[in-house]
Amino acid sequence: MTSLVQHITVDCADAYELAVFWAEVLGSSVSDDDEPGDPEALVETPRAALLFITVPEPKSTKNRIHLDLCPEDRTRDEEVERLLAMGATLVADHRRPNGRGWATMADPEGNEFCVECGARERAALTGTRLPVTADDVTLAVRLAVDTLATSPTDDWRVPAGTLSWDCWETVEHLSDDLFAYAVQLGGRRPPQDGEVPYRYAPDREGGPANSIFANPAGGTSGLLQTLEASGALLTAMVRTTPSDVRSHHVFGLSDPEGFAAMGIVETLVHTHDVAAGLSVSWTPPLDLCDRVLARLFPDAPDDEDRWTVLLWCTGRADLTGRDRVTSWKWQGAPPAR
Repeated sequence: MTSLVQHITVDCADAYELAVFWAEVLGSSVSDDDEPGDPEALVETPRAALLFITVPEPKSTKNRIHLDLCPEDRTRDEEVERLLAMGATLVADHRRPNGRGWATMADPEGNEFCVECGARERAALTGTRLPVTADDVTLAVRLAVDTLATSPTDDWRVPAGTLSWDCWETVEHLSDDLFAYAVQLGGRRPPQDGEVPYRYAPDREGGPANSIFANPAGGTSGLLQTLEASGALLTAMVRTTPSDVRSHHVFGLSDPEGFAAMGIVETLVHTHDVAAGLSVSWTPPLDLCDRVLARLFPDAPDDEDRWTVLLWCTGRADLTGRDRVTSWKWQGAPPAR
């Protein structure tokens, strides 16, 4: 048996006040159970929970454990300036012009932490590919669920775009795709020569061969619940599986990032199919499209509209000056380092 880290605990003079500072830093909030003056205050984030506890003794030496922050939507230097404006102080500057290094800062009670370049800035500075992550899977699936939930029609048995499947079974197929990618990473020894042998079968002649089917009694909200749940399974497996693990896929022995990218492509293009059938508008984030194109379609055209390029790569759109794609596959195997 193993143990898991429940909280990162910080001793401080005022638990609630310091929790408010860190909640703003991390784009989160202090627990609803905590109030000013409480001896403890909790800040939860998707990747870690910080527990602040009021103690009588002041901080006296440099922290033996500290946090490293990587901003997601701004540069390292922009994040440093934001934190300074919030009340942090700059302790030591180890930043380099090429993006390496870090800024050591302290929170309002003097607890040291560091700010490094985020993945996006590091990729831009080094000319490398920005990786596809577990958070990207969550984003794609939640955007898809939220978009499809706005459908003005209750009839999801209409054709899904140009597919031979209807909208209901296309969402079932997508849920099944996400589930299937998740279970490929689930075993202690992921399969190298085939899929995990769940039973796959169609619900009707000509329908998708799935293991996952939604209970019709749950209606469309239940159908979307299966989609979000399958997406959460894939997110969890991508987040927790070591990057050197490989598992079978028909388009190449793949790694957790590859299965994340596959799940995202399935989500984006099948949501496109279903949205067309339900008369719902759907345009996913272009930077998300760019990341999965770089991972799975490294030879894709470099046209500016990355969503149209992804649709072209999967046989769903025309691209000026290029023949329509009628047969396609992606690169499942990790790219050479």
